[in-house]
Amino acid sequence: MVIPDAVSSSQRTKPIKVMVVDDSAFMRFSITKHLNMTPNIQVLVTASDGREALELLKRYKPDVITLDVEMPRLDGLSTLREIMAHYPCPVIMLSSLTKEGATETIRALTLGAVDFVAKPENKINIAEVMNEVVSKIMKVVNAKIYSIPISQPKETIKEAQEKNVRPLGTNDKVLIIGSSTGGPRALNTLVPELENIPAAVMIVQHMPVGFTHSLAERLDSISKLKIKEAEPGDQLEVGKALLAPGGFHMGLNDDKRIALNQNPTVHGVRPAIDVTMFSAVHHFGKSVVSVILTGMGVDGTSGSTLVHSSGGYVFAEDESTCVVYGMPRSVFEAGAVDKVLPLPELASAIMNHLNNN
Repeated sequence: MVIPDAVSSSQRTKPIKVMVVDDSAFMRFSITKHLNMTPNIQVLVTASDGREALELLKRYKPDVITLDVEMPRLDGLSTLREIMAHYPCPVIMLSSLTKEGATETIRALTLGAVDFVAKPENKINIAEVMNEVVSKIMKVVNAKIYSIPISQPKETIKEAQEKNVRPLGTNDKVLIIGSSTGGPRALNTLVPELENIPAAVMIVQHMPVGFTHSLAERLDSISKLKIKEAEPGDQLEVGKALLAPGGFHMGLNDDKRIALNQNPTVHGVRPAIDVTMFSAVHHFGKSVVSVILTGMGVDGTSGSTLVHSSGGYVFAEDESTCVVYGMPRSVFEAGAVDKVLPLPELASAIMNHLNNN
């Protein structure tokens, strides 16, 4: 097994200590066995439900927690809220592939979980899923996790509020937002604050098939922009944001309508931010504005460099608020960033730029 660059054996002298929380004895056994066979990872303790996990967290201090979404007594989301409030550390959710499972997973990611793994539909796929769990533990162990007080999040905008959508004009901009690890929570913070902007919006979040529809629905429910998962033929419109569907690169065809493809991954991901940026700059040149949020790797660097050199404008999230300071750092080190700001300051700066340039 290849250990990702995020955490190599030379970088970390102590094993990564993991807590496994799952109501399935089979999953607890499988995850524990696989992790303990992996160099540099040690399962510290397991729990069969959320209440037991919270009791054990008082004694143990794991580096990473794997947490089942659906559990008796105290479900995954309620457990996650308690973890984020009192024992903040990287949490990877284990989710079912059902629509309900996807919805709950997106809620978990906006509540502070850093990543997720879809549970296998049958035991035949268990080894592949366990390899993904290992890979993601390696990637998130050094993520910055902040304590999040337990509160009732804003779930919907005012029912009477209309979402104004109009055709894209010649003086309007195209705003592209790219994110990866920690991205759903960052998008959950940034996107609802954007309003009355003279721009069509394209969002690329690294995420597999089956989950982006739920992410789009959630963002739409709390935003003033109309947000939907992109479909072939969709038009760019002011007041609307199109989210790249999991498993598909998103670009534009000759009519400047959405075109989706399943060409090979770029930087190991699909959708890739660079693909969308290249296509947008091809059609809109200096009218493109890009925003690179938290995430690992270099996706968005080549695209933002092209945006910058074409006369567009590039924002990047500051290290102080990134869960993983990878993609924004790469863009910054490439010399392609016009403004670096912490997440809470980005929305107002983006709106100011779009309304005054």
